Amino acid sequence: INATYLRQIEGGAKVPSLPVFINICNALKISPDYLLRDALEDNEVSKIRELAELWENTSPSQQKIAAAMIRAVLERRED
Repeated sequence: INATYLRQIEGGAKVPSLPVFINICNALKISPDYLLRDALEDNEVSKIRELAELWENTSPSQQKIAAAMIRAVLERRED
């Protein structure tokens, strides 16, 4: 795409086609949902992804503590 078209997309004057949007994401090395995050409704899938990212960035000992905390919360919730 040319620079003028990109500026129009950035400024909100134009909306890129899906292939152009995917190419922009690939060029920036980011996922489409990252750019759409403000536009997407907060839903279960985004919450699960967020938890998965948090989980992947923790050590095994932190995961053990987090799992115990989640179990405790769920057990208390059932009372």
